[in-house]
Amino acid sequence: MTQKSATPVSTQKTSAPKTAYRWRWPALAALLLGEAMNLLDSTIVQVAAPEIHADLGGSVSDIQWFTTAYTLPFAMFLITGGRLGDIAGRRRIFTIGVTTFMLASVACALAPSAGSLIAFRIAQGAAAAVIIPQTIGLIKAMFTAEETSKALGSIGPVMGLAAVCGPVLGGVLTHADLFGSSWRACFLVNVPLSLGVLAMTPKLLEDRAPKRPTLDLIGTALAMTGVALIVYPLIGANVARMSSSSWSSIGVGLAILIGFALHQRGVSARGRSPLVEPSLFTRRGFPGALVTSTLFFSVTTGLMMVVVLQLQLGLGTDVLTAGLSLAPWSFGLAVASWIAGGHLTKRYGHRVMTAGLALLLVGLVAAVAAYRSAGPTEYPTALLVALGVIGLGIGVFTPAFFTIALRPVKPHEIGSAAGLLNAVQQLGATLGVAVLGSVFLNGAVGSGGPLAALHAVQTTFWVAVGLILATILSSRLMVERRMRR
Repeated sequence: MTQKSATPVSTQKTSAPKTAYRWRWPALAALLLGEAMNLLDSTIVQVAAPEIHADLGGSVSDIQWFTTAYTLPFAMFLITGGRLGDIAGRRRIFTIGVTTFMLASVACALAPSAGSLIAFRIAQGAAAAVIIPQTIGLIKAMFTAEETSKALGSIGPVMGLAAVCGPVLGGVLTHADLFGSSWRACFLVNVPLSLGVLAMTPKLLEDRAPKRPTLDLIGTALAMTGVALIVYPLIGANVARMSSSSWSSIGVGLAILIGFALHQRGVSARGRSPLVEPSLFTRRGFPGALVTSTLFFSVTTGLMMVVVLQLQLGLGTDVLTAGLSLAPWSFGLAVASWIAGGHLTKRYGHRVMTAGLALLLVGLVAAVAAYRSAGPTEYPTALLVALGVIGLGIGVFTPAFFTIALRPVKPHEIGSAAGLLNAVQQLGATLGVAVLGSVFLNGAVGSGGPLAALHAVQTTFWVAVGLILATILSSRLMVERRMRR
């Protein structure tokens, strides 16, 4: 039985077809829109979270769960999502993921309570984890070897644009209150985007691994359980006053993750397909990259939420003002990422990582100074400049980080390494929202009013400074001695 010309199947895992696929550019647009949609959903909700809480009620810690319930399953299912594409076909899994994401978005928009919204956010995060890993494999299947690098290079600018639009769009949609939808429009916007992607999925070239790997369900369960037991007690907790049961949960979670590592070695020794290649940990560079990613993205994601919370809960600004206040951060990130990825990293290598972290430190200290000079009831105008510097630091660091992290990885390790880096990035985001969000909320919520919120946000930024100093140290582990010379 012959395949239709619009939907042939490729089983080439690492090489593109000799003849360029004629639907490749429209199909690439669908893939990029699918990726951007998932990033938009995270940043839009961060801006709208205080408004959601005011409408649905519930515990203050639910504000953190609106983001964490998305990023945690996103992190945990990423590698498994990639395996599903290898086994069942990347176009098929991509289509299922986008459809599930759209339905979960509608459910989020209709959620009658905070608890139901958190449950639907979990479904969204799991669907996003199924969507994202398929992109690179589908691009490699549809483009010739000469065009592949150009197609992959388009991912960065699109993600930068999504980072710029996310906070602003969240503020605009919630403030506009279209047809009385308020914050619910932040989820409904995913419906036309998903329909646009689904309209193009028949034009995607089906692709799967020539040798189907096995699905490590036990490893997935161990990883998810271990991380969940660590993250859950941190949400809304005062770390200095956590109960013994919370610390016990964290201890059990760490023990399960150790068991996960041992399980992965056993799976590999038996000749099966582990979720994570154990050989990645035989060199210090990659473990250093995982620690660096966790620390860095915990700061960037956690602080974005804290800035929004202080503006809305501390100063009483509306959601539009909060969203627009993050615009310098987003624009700085997009511009610096383009310059660093296209020019600086190739010329200066690992030094660009250090420069980005130094810029980020300057921005963090400048933000503390801006808060201190403005006072508890005045909008901190100087904060906009500080947030712009923070965005520049993030944009300079990120392209160099991923380049250095993947440089020593061997060809057979690339899929596992890329999936693990993405998973750890989302895990860092989850921990950042949990830890930095808790530092702020524990200091700001109560009878202290704007002054308490002002002190809490400064404390949170100083904690972030400490985490970035630790990031600088861990990033040194990524750099081999020959690279330093």
